[in-house]
Amino acid sequence: MSLDQPLAPLPQEGTGFATAWPVRAGDVDPYHRLRFDGVARYLQDIAYEELHQTALHRTDPTWIVRRTVIDVIRPVVFPDHVHLTRWCASMSTRWTNMRVRITSEGGGLIETEGFWINLSESSNLPARISDEGLAYLARTTDEHRLRWRPYLTDPAPRESDTDVPFPVRATDIDQYNHVNNACYWQAVEQFLVDYPKLLAVPHRAVIEYVAPVLAREHITVRGRYEPGDVSGRPVLRLWFVVGGITTTVVKVMPLP
Repeated sequence: MSLDQPLAPLPQEGTGFATAWPVRAGDVDPYHRLRFDGVARYLQDIAYEELHQTALHRTDPTWIVRRTVIDVIRPVVFPDHVHLTRWCASMSTRWTNMRVRITSEGGGLIETEGFWINLSESSNLPARISDEGLAYLARTTDEHRLRWRPYLTDPAPRESDTDVPFPVRATDIDQYNHVNNACYWQAVEQFLVDYPKLLAVPHRAVIEYVAPVLAREHITVRGRYEPGDVSGRPVLRLWFVVGGITTTVVKVMPLP
């Protein structure tokens, strides 16, 4: 998939892992729109539910997300009820692209894809997915040669007086002593306040985690907004930098 391609469809209705819940009041903005960090938490929640309602909790219990793509076709708003469906769109022996479709009873539609890496419990390094896990994931895809390829390769701009510190709170740290992936979206939301036109149309947001950020490290966010890129669409780019090293990259743009 490239940045302009649509996400893979559900191969057959009724397949995949499904769940539902009300939109959380703490996950919406002042206009009742489900925020990106709220979407990211929902993706974590359905992944955790699927893990613990299948054999994966026994065979392949530890995963981290390397990239998330979020396509907001029609925003989900509060108060509403969301229905989520999760399935494997492509895979290899150590990682997988997991699709999640979020629909709401009020007509919202958000399509997402996450690149998830299976980790060894003993070393926290990428590990082969169990035979049972591979068989479970393969039920919804014939693509078994998934390779990692970054979508966001633009280098971070130089340090400037427009850089914004992003303080890490104790509640941002997960069980691996890393900043939880959903927390980065809070900074994205902070920048999007100044560019409401990006949210007024169907849009795609992509985040890639280059390196983990540990507790007590200091993050700086460098943001650049282009009113029109080579395709003529406005683009917001963000780089999260720790000690001069880019740890996370984000791009938000209208869908083609």
